[in-house]
Amino acid sequence: MSLSSPSDPDSPGVQRCPNVTDVPEEPKVCAVCGDRATGYHFHVMSCEGCKGFFRRSILKAVHFTCPFARSCPITKAKRRQCQACRLQKCLDVGMRKDMIMSEEAVGRRRALRLQRRLAQAQPGGLTQEQQELIGILIAAHKRTFDSSFFQHCQPAVRLCIPDRCSQSPPRPGGPSASLAPQLHCLDEDVLLPDVFSMLLHIANLSTFMIQQVIKFAKEIPAFRGLPIDDQISLLKGAMLGICQVQSNMVFNEETNAWECGQHCFTIQDGALVGFQQIYLEPLLKFHISLKKLRLHEAEYVLLLAVLLFSPDHASVTQRDFIDQLQEKAALTLKSYIDHQHPMPEGRFLYAKLLLLLTELQTLNVENTRQILHIQQLSSMTPLLSEIIS
Repeated sequence: MSLSSPSDPDSPGVQRCPNVTDVPEEPKVCAVCGDRATGYHFHVMSCEGCKGFFRRSILKAVHFTCPFARSCPITKAKRRQCQACRLQKCLDVGMRKDMIMSEEAVGRRRALRLQRRLAQAQPGGLTQEQQELIGILIAAHKRTFDSSFFQHCQPAVRLCIPDRCSQSPPRPGGPSASLAPQLHCLDEDVLLPDVFSMLLHIANLSTFMIQQVIKFAKEIPAFRGLPIDDQISLLKGAMLGICQVQSNMVFNEETNAWECGQHCFTIQDGALVGFQQIYLEPLLKFHISLKKLRLHEAEYVLLLAVLLFSPDHASVTQRDFIDQLQEKAALTLKSYIDHQHPMPEGRFLYAKLLLLLTELQTLNVENTRQILHIQQLSSMTPLLSEIIS
């Protein structure tokens, strides 16, 4: 059986069909707010904004309250005015909770997608473009990251007293080897702050770290070239994860403490202000696992770029371009590991990093939940509240 070729419109018995390009495509409209839709999300034709709002609302299990009669109009211009009515509108038009993927599932899907792309890449040395990317990221990191950031936020978390922790004097420029194993002691060797001073410190520290991340992103030309709304979406989506990876650079897995000179911070300090063990224990495990990989500075900054340029963040408009930026960072990270960590040292290193990124997504969800429940912390840090809103 043969079919007439489109290039032969005069074949007998064949009626010429109009070219699809001759038919104007009807605009897709979000069933929730009327904005331009990008496709079916959770069983409903919707825009990226409503898709992200519905997903975040269900995953965070946030209870919204309408200040009026639960009949607020939901339009593109007014959809942010009442979250309760917007969520109800999502449900009324048919969005399904059971179709929302967990953070773990999203992370696994992203990891599998990257693995398929990496399987097509040829092993070998770094290309000129990859070397330039690493140079840009390291320069941005050096210009914006201060490893002594604890000392910029008063009051200090705690001040270690070397004379009471060790008999030997500390080395110039850092703690002595005999002091390091004893930094975890909490009875006689450290000064412990009260709850309010610790809340104030964490609030100041969070603000300072967020400002560092914003400056880091602004140093990257590809990020500066994005629309401002996309910049905001990427920063809000990646902020908590980037802060964790940056803080891992000052984490000591032998003492389980984040150390800056004589100042240190432990998960006990987080418990003091109200963070729960369901978050703190996996957090400590994550930092120990990441630190044991002994990443180079280039690998740390490439990891930050992979987190920053995530096309899955809500409301981004340049999704394909952002996806390409993330893929470029991921491929560069894989090539760098292959080049700088020969077997057996580098075996499974990239795979371990992908698994840790999946764990980090889960940590970020729990971190957001707990920050929202520590009202004093969110009220002290309007910048942090804006990030997790």
